[in-house]
Amino acid sequence: MSESNELLRAARERTPSPNTPGAHLSRAELAEAVCAWLWATTDTRYELDGHYIAKLERGAVRWPGAAYRAGLREVLHVATDSELGFNQAGASGPLAPEATSCSMAGMEDKLIDAADQSISLLALAEESNVGGLTVEQLHADIQRIAQNYLKVPTKALFQRSLAVRDRAFKLLGGRQPPQQTRDLYAAAGWALTLLGWMSVDLGRPEVAESHTRTAWACADASGYDELRAWVRATQHTTAFWQDDIDHALDFALDGLRYAAGTSALFLASAAALDLTRAGRTDEARAMLDQAKRTKPDPSVPELGGLFLCTPERAEGLWSDAYLTLGQPQLTLDHANHSVALFESAPHALRNPGSERMARLQQAKAHLLLGELDGAREALTPVLATRTEYRVRPLIHRVSEVAALTRSTPYADDPKAQSLQAVIREFTRFPATTRDPLDEIAQGEPDTTTGSSRRKSLSKR
Repeated sequence: MSESNELLRAARERTPSPNTPGAHLSRAELAEAVCAWLWATTDTRYELDGHYIAKLERGAVRWPGAAYRAGLREVLHVATDSELGFNQAGASGPLAPEATSCSMAGMEDKLIDAADQSISLLALAEESNVGGLTVEQLHADIQRIAQNYLKVPTKALFQRSLAVRDRAFKLLGGRQPPQQTRDLYAAAGWALTLLGWMSVDLGRPEVAESHTRTAWACADASGYDELRAWVRATQHTTAFWQDDIDHALDFALDGLRYAAGTSALFLASAAALDLTRAGRTDEARAMLDQAKRTKPDPSVPELGGLFLCTPERAEGLWSDAYLTLGQPQLTLDHANHSVALFESAPHALRNPGSERMARLQQAKAHLLLGELDGAREALTPVLATRTEYRVRPLIHRVSEVAALTRSTPYADDPKAQSLQAVIREFTRFPATTRDPLDEIAQGEPDTTTGSSRRKSLSKR
């Protein structure tokens, strides 16, 4: 008999019912909330019900699919699968219903296409070729994608970004008032910027250049400075992960000309890191001071997620800069504060990618300070990252930690060698080695939804 999952049951029973005052969440209410969240974030219908929740609580299914796990974490307000008693090593029982149900077999693409077509028909329901509801829908899609990146499987979000880009450009081919034209260019620009960032994370920064080049043209056409700033931030990131630090710095500094919201905090922090990598120490320290003094304008609308630089995200960048400056104690101080802020933030507002990078700065600083156990502790949550979220920059940074464990004084330390073995296994499976949603055997459905670098800013 399977062991019951008391952690999942306890999490459900401490969550208030939205329908019955004083009662806890029922299994049916939990299933309904998860399905609603998945629909809102992926535009895909799922067939989760109270009976399947009962199977999970009985332990008949120990490892539901990635989408269900993401939805359960969100609704039950936890950060990790283990807090809900899910353990892949202990997976048993029948496949999840999304793998065995025949009512949806072969229908996923048609459902998404139908949803896209319905949204596109808003244009026909309004007086002009595009109206306020159509533009609002495009921008709502962008916000949802940005806020859920690295929290739900990437493929659906990538496809949604493509759909927004294509729909915006199709509508631009018609006639609309000037303000709506600017808003459509903005929607296309944000979608292209998302595609650029995702391409970097999936190990193809050279592909990202094509997206961000067009995104910059859209940002110019829209006239929105905050979009210009985040395009430059993405171009900085694209150049940075190709070790083209000079161009990365150019992009960051140019972006600061347009930044007023939290993009100003990100770009100043990124420029400080670029200056340290370029060996321009005095300028780097001055830029770090500027970043720490930066106060984003609270009146600037923020999309959130990728396009939001919180204090904890900025401190992660500062810790990286101090590491390059050869100051491991300051690196650790800023990384510790960054992680503490991430851990105290509401789960829905945490940026998992930036949080993992801050934990890796903790690990590096501990190693440089001779604290192997501290490094192991900092690294443990990172090594629990699911395969579909092991983006290339994360793999790169984890490999840097491994390199430190092979250096003196850790070369012959059994604990360091054990850590190296765990890291080797982790880096064998980056997110790009297989389709992020290709987990049919584990009960996960297919949820598919419908260049040379320029040499100067004057040419961009």
